[in-house]
Amino acid sequence: MEKDIGKIKKNETTEIVVRIDDFSGKTGVTIREFVTSDRYTGFTKAGTRIPADKFLEFRELVNTINIEDLSNLKTESKEEIKEEKETAN
Repeated sequence: MEKDIGKIKKNETTEIVVRIDDFSGKTGVTIREFVTSDRYTGFTKAGTRIPADKFLEFRELVNTINIEDLSNLKTESKEEIKEEKETAN
């Protein structure tokens, strides 16, 4: 079973892919880089896998990140995130 959740463009040749998959009979969330270039197209070794039983713990960790601490975010991105939070509440 594989279900792509989404992709984030990292640069001109690389995307970060988030997917739910089954590896060795165990379900989890895989976050990996996918490269499209003249030399190679496909997943790289860069990435990680979160087992299903650890996903809630991982999500809680990610949710503790303060957006203001990510100082390299563009102002418009911060505004989009703020709007998404307001819409969710």
